[in-house]
Amino acid sequence: MAGVAGARIILGVSGGIAAYKAVDVCRRLVDAGAHVVPVLTEGALRFVGRTTFDALGSERAWTSLWDADRPIPHTHLGQSADLVLVAPATARVLGLYRAGISEDLLQNVLLATRAPVVVCPAMHTEMWEHPAVQENLAVLRSRGVHVVDPGVGRLAGGDVGAGRLAEPADIVAAVEAVLSGAPPQPGRPQAGTGAADLAGLRVLVTAGGTREPIDPVRFIGNRSSGKQGHAVAAEALLRGAEVTLVSTTSPQDLPAGIEIVRVETAAEMQEAVLDRAEKADVVVMAAAVADFRPVRTAERKLKKADGAPELVLEPTTDILAALGQQRRAGQTIVGFAAETDDLRANAAAKLTRKGVDLIVANDVSAPGVGFEHDTNAVVILDAAGGAVEVPLSDKRAIARSILDAVIQTRSDQ
Repeated sequence: MAGVAGARIILGVSGGIAAYKAVDVCRRLVDAGAHVVPVLTEGALRFVGRTTFDALGSERAWTSLWDADRPIPHTHLGQSADLVLVAPATARVLGLYRAGISEDLLQNVLLATRAPVVVCPAMHTEMWEHPAVQENLAVLRSRGVHVVDPGVGRLAGGDVGAGRLAEPADIVAAVEAVLSGAPPQPGRPQAGTGAADLAGLRVLVTAGGTREPIDPVRFIGNRSSGKQGHAVAAEALLRGAEVTLVSTTSPQDLPAGIEIVRVETAAEMQEAVLDRAEKADVVVMAAAVADFRPVRTAERKLKKADGAPELVLEPTTDILAALGQQRRAGQTIVGFAAETDDLRANAAAKLTRKGVDLIVANDVSAPGVGFEHDTNAVVILDAAGGAVEVPLSDKRAIARSILDAVIQTRSDQ
């Protein structure tokens, strides 16, 4: 592991239950040839012992700004580091770092270094998804901080969800990638900086499931929550794009700066999308648009006593196909395929039939995948026959993989 071998790495460990995994991270980095200097916060010492890191690290662990035998440690550590790694990084550590508050040794090192910084968030799902935490991460990414997103799995207290510290092997791989400048590996946790690689581009995103009215209170719809489309919109904004979101659901906790257009029916979405698509450089059709709608809508609520209504349906306009037909030069179009069987075959056929650049396909019958979940697992197919599989991850991580594929597609054009 050439990037790690010989590197001087400051390993910051903060106060979360995931601190026990930092022991394995430390061991793996040392085994790979790094000189590892552990820096433990007061909170970390409530979960792990200093003696363990004294034994496994390349030198004795640091725990305080006030070690009498080592003056101004933060300056020395920050200036001598080839990389600073924080694993786990709690919500508190991320907030202090974003705000530039230096209340302990680790925060001082983070502010005093000019070396690359990699943070590995770990916290409960509700904390991970809180808008303040996501805003802090967005700001840190914009400053060049590398973030290894947490995984999905069992959390403290027996809950299951997003926020679990990335696995030690993936953290070490991300560190190696930063140090060596290696390209990211699709489908694996990456130390992304949130670089503005979409700057200057206009991105149009759709989200949610349309509702086709039967009467004033009933409709034909689907289970799409809009979460994946909202995640794509937020990630595109972070990466520098000018973003418009056409959504059937009310977006929550999205960063300021996204133009939001609310619609309900397929016809309304068609009008909103086609009116705006001509000016868009990238269109991501994440919405689940109804294939059929009632020919007639009752003006009054249908009564049960009147018997079951006879519904006559007609097809809605295929918005994705229309986009493919009217695309302008240099435009990138991304479609979605929610399937329950023959995932790749159905998605590949849709890619060709619609005339788009990318199809993001998921098996919505699989646990934790797709509609209404905070997680997703997809395969991204391109028009050249390539495929990228992204395993079960939170939807923001899926959004990053989708936009990475968009960037790659545009660079190949």
